Amino acid sequence: MKMKNNNGGNRYALPLVIVGVMFFAIGFALGINSYLVPLLNKALQISSGQSYLVIAATFSAFLIFGYPASLVIGKIGYKKTMALSFLMFAVGFYLFIPSAKLESLGLFLLASFISGMGNAFLQASVNPYITILGPIESAAKRMSIMGICNKLAWPVAPLFLALVIGKSVDDVVLTDINLPFYIIIGVFLILGVLAYFSPLPEVKAAGEDPDSVEDCPYAATKTSIWQFPHLLLGALTLFLYVGVETVSLSTLVDYANSLGLPNPDQYAWIASVGMVVGYICGVLFIPKYLSQAAALKICAYIAIAGSLLVVLTPATLSIWFIFLMALGCSLMWPALWPLAIAELGRFTKAGSSLLVVAIVGGAVIPTIFGFLKDGVGAQNAYWICLPCFLFILYYALSGHKIRTARQ
Repeated sequence: MKMKNNNGGNRYALPLVIVGVMFFAIGFALGINSYLVPLLNKALQISSGQSYLVIAATFSAFLIFGYPASLVIGKIGYKKTMALSFLMFAVGFYLFIPSAKLESLGLFLLASFISGMGNAFLQASVNPYITILGPIESAAKRMSIMGICNKLAWPVAPLFLALVIGKSVDDVVLTDINLPFYIIIGVFLILGVLAYFSPLPEVKAAGEDPDSVEDCPYAATKTSIWQFPHLLLGALTLFLYVGVETVSLSTLVDYANSLGLPNPDQYAWIASVGMVVGYICGVLFIPKYLSQAAALKICAYIAIAGSLLVVLTPATLSIWFIFLMALGCSLMWPALWPLAIAELGRFTKAGSSLLVVAIVGGAVIPTIFGFLKDGVGAQNAYWICLPCFLFILYYALSGHKIRTARQ
């Protein structure tokens, strides 16, 4: 992979800082859901399955807008698409205010969907951008740095809402969210302006230019993204991964509330700390001591162990083992993304859009979790994670190698 830089040389520091802020914004926007789920469950007197539809609405936008986002990037570039995404975020966040006033689940879902649209466009921009910003072999290291920014933001969102509202989640009424959302809207609009005027250089993957096909001979003979088995399996793996990661990050407040633990909003940090610990390991060990595939394999084993401990240990103890699930999830995204888009050449943007579409797993798996919680209880609902982690282990062991065998 290469970066075109008119100033000469590879200058990654400033782009890493700017994109890191954007990854933080992505995590913050998704972390809002972990506060809204138990709030809507109580305020609207709906089932857990119905309240988890808010997460489904957010992530369903990836299914619809993943591919259009790649077309927009192709037309206006990465940087302007990033700026546009923050405007979409602001519109979605604004709709939460009338949603609370009207106590309308339908309007909450619409607001979540529009903010999810902003997230889809931003994810479609920043993930391939940071992957091809430098050598593909160290992509997981850069993604790990971005992951720290992203996952630290997940618990910040519910903690920010709780701080500004000044009440326990059990005492909050829907209209209490108005003030924090006005603040969030203002911040995201400022971020959009900063993104538009930021000095981010446009980047291209090797072989992405029509006149440089020889840089990626594997892709030169292909006519569509459907001819890359490692990409297709990677998209399915990413679908499952995003689903279980979202379960790990978004269910802690709700799970603590179900267990009757005091101050349930304070449990949101457990998964995020696990993720950050893993990302720090990624920064330190990839690629010098660990390959991206090896990191994915190790993380899959850790996540499988964590998911078993969550469902098999006493309930009040089990919540702490979500740390291990999250630790296992940590390097999955940084490892999966570069493994899946490796050697796509001129199909890099299209392949990236397919991976963005796969983020819809964050809508499907948590929704199944919510309805399982209604049927078999909160702790047993975590069984949904085990088969997902087992498939991720398959991709780490052999799925990503199908490209190499065919080549």
